[in-house]
Amino acid sequence: MLELTKENFEAEVLQAEGKVFVDYYGDGCVPCAALMPHVHEFAEKYADSGIKFCAMNTTKARRLAIKMGIMGLPVMAIYENGEKIASVVKEEATVESIEAMIKAHI
Repeated sequence: MLELTKENFEAEVLQAEGKVFVDYYGDGCVPCAALMPHVHEFAEKYADSGIKFCAMNTTKARRLAIKMGIMGLPVMAIYENGEKIASVVKEEATVESIEAMIKAHI
C-alpha cells in the first residue's frame, strides 16, 4: 500500500487516472488500527482489480484531511479520476462494508 502524504496526495489521488482506495487513519485511532490488517489483505486480494490502494495518516496531514472532508475516523474512500465516488465512515467502516464497497467498484 502506498503511504500518502500532503506532498504526494494530489498527484497520487486527485490527479490519478482510474480508481484509488484511500484508508484515512490516525495515530491512536483504535478502530483504524483494528481495520488496518484487513485493509492490507484487501490491497493484496484486489491488487489486480485496477484499484490503487493507499493509506494516509491524518495525524500528520490534518489540514489536508479537513480539506478532503474527513471529520472523523476511520474513513475508507474510493476516488475515480480525482472525485470521491464512495466511502464508509466511522461505525459503517466494518470489514464487510469495506469489502462490499471495493467489490462494487471493480
